[in-house]
Amino acid sequence: MVTGATSLSLVRDELFATMDEAELSLEHFIAERENGSLLQQAVENLQQVRGTLKLIELAGAELLAQEVLQQATDIPTGAGSERDGQLSAVSNALHVLRRYLEIVDAHRQEVPELLLPAINDLRQAGAQPVLPESFFFSVRLDQTRPASAASSLNGDAWNAEVKRLRQMYQVGLLGFIREQNIAASLKLMSRAISRLDGLLGNDPRARLCWVAAAALEAQADGQLLPRKARKALFGRLDRELKQLLLNAQYEAPRHLLKELLYLVALADSRGPRATQVRELFSITPLPFTDHLLEEAYQRLAGPGQAVMRSLSSAIREELSSLKDQLDLIERGTVSADGLANLHALLGKWAKTLGMVGLSSAGNALQAQLPVVTGWIDQAPVEPEQLLKLADAVLYVESMVASLERGGRYDSRPPVAQPGDEAMSFANHQLNEARIVVIDEALGGLAMAKRAITAYLESNGDKLHLANVPFTLQAVRGGLWFLDQPRAAQLVGACAEYIDKQMLESQQMPSEQMLETLADALTSLEYYLEGGAVLRPETQPSVLDLAAESVRALGIVLPSVALSPA
Repeated sequence: MVTGATSLSLVRDELFATMDEAELSLEHFIAERENGSLLQQAVENLQQVRGTLKLIELAGAELLAQEVLQQATDIPTGAGSERDGQLSAVSNALHVLRRYLEIVDAHRQEVPELLLPAINDLRQAGAQPVLPESFFFSVRLDQTRPASAASSLNGDAWNAEVKRLRQMYQVGLLGFIREQNIAASLKLMSRAISRLDGLLGNDPRARLCWVAAAALEAQADGQLLPRKARKALFGRLDRELKQLLLNAQYEAPRHLLKELLYLVALADSRGPRATQVRELFSITPLPFTDHLLEEAYQRLAGPGQAVMRSLSSAIREELSSLKDQLDLIERGTVSADGLANLHALLGKWAKTLGMVGLSSAGNALQAQLPVVTGWIDQAPVEPEQLLKLADAVLYVESMVASLERGGRYDSRPPVAQPGDEAMSFANHQLNEARIVVIDEALGGLAMAKRAITAYLESNGDKLHLANVPFTLQAVRGGLWFLDQPRAAQLVGACAEYIDKQMLESQQMPSEQMLETLADALTSLEYYLEGGAVLRPETQPSVLDLAAESVRALGIVLPSVALSPA
């Protein structure tokens, strides 16, 4: 028997008719909640829908239909307002199911991941745990982490280091959850997890850190959206890290590993860790991206195919009227009322097209409104203007055709109050100067980190470090300008360490100490990238993290002076 998307066409008409009956019965029940026969009819229809989807083996659609059926069955006759959320979730899910089946029928491709938001809305309405993003993702989890060099730390030194690194991860996690400079937050989290992986070496516990580092790399490289589920995932990872560091016999939960690996598959990152993990677990890229999924979610929640066809027909009629108006304009016989009507039509359909997901088409019409306004005000009609308007109408016409086919949709100064313009401008100029200084400071920190890496890889060639203390002192001066005495002090401490322990000393510091120095610079980098200089209240703990790394270098930090030494 032919099953899946290819068999949907065989049962489509009957299936959609049954869904229509279910939706109608449910609508009537919402209005007449004492009429239990209406609800029973809806339930019977839903049972038939689920059975049909099971027969043709549309797994994702069947699961959604099953969840709809469970929720509908749970609703009692005479349900009051306390069930409104449940009834709304059932109605929305039926709409999504129909839209999904229309897309599957049109494109012959199943993407069950598209249904997870609707499924989870239903489960939340019924007080059930939500399904993870990786629910429809399959991967073998019985792979071991590749061999790695063991850490030279042990005892109290090891404990102190892992505590500091977990704190680093938590600072980045907080920024990620709050969506405060996501890129910088992910960088901090990734560095912390990578360092923990290195500290654990060949310990079986390192496997979780290794996979997590790949997932964070994928999240950053693939520019995955900061979804609520992913914030929860990385928060759960932090709690697992606590258990991992306390228990030498720790074993990572399989569901957590699967979720992390799903992010690696979704992002198709080319980063070194993600690539290594993908190869070891034989993960192939998914046939969609995170952003395409998001776009498809929005389409599923939008109007159904029948509505879109009706809308398309209406737009085509209006476009025909627009073309007639353009002909009159070209002949020079259009009236003032005709121009006003043209302006009204353009504005109306610009908004409508934006609402149904054809933003580019709507923007094309919106851009023509000032031109038509000029014509209404008796400005001469330039041939070039008329040609651009005609091109915009033709473009819209081609985009509207996709509605029927089910195709894809496609630092300023603050506003000043009267009389405050001069002050506003002055503040803006000062803010611009601060941004320039921050950019230069970030560049200096990045250069220092690259130099330290080159120094390590060359087995202590001091030539790589020659300019680093001078560069960091320049960064320190910039931070004083920004009224950041504590950050300036920490940068100065890093410069002093490089000067005394790396340039003047005959013995090269241990790899562990060099990594700790890089941690301090990374924390300072995060402080600057996260906007803490312009909004100090947003990152109060980041400098504590940098200070902890500096102390781990053996540097005693005096109290902060009020002016540069």
